[in-house]
Amino acid sequence: MKNFNTLKKNYEFKRVLNKGQYYYGKYIQFFIIKNNKKTNRIGIAISSRIAGAVERNKIKRLIRENYRIYIRDKILKGYDFVFVWNKKRKPSEANYYEIKKDFDNIFRRTGILINEKITNNINKNI
Repeated sequence: MKNFNTLKKNYEFKRVLNKGQYYYGKYIQFFIIKNNKKTNRIGIAISSRIAGAVERNKIKRLIRENYRIYIRDKILKGYDFVFVWNKKRKPSEANYYEIKKDFDNIFRRTGILINEKITNNINKNI
């Protein structure tokens, strides 16, 4: 399993949460900001009030797996992402496919998908 570049320090999370752009889905709230590096970094935040450790770790694994399989190679480089679990949703409602739908909706709205950038540039030139 390949590792991701992750946000680890509190000040890294705070920078993204305070200064980043905000998008939301049914299960995930998403924050994004440019990082002036050649790689993307992700952070996942789930409150301990929402669920116990086992359920929180399950959600983190689902989010990481969706990012790894679906998104990682399809987005532009140079961003920091923070995924925050929606407090109004129970962790037991989460499954791989629901989170994938959230990822689809959120990343289409951000405009950082590589395929969308190419199509937007082609449409502007025509």
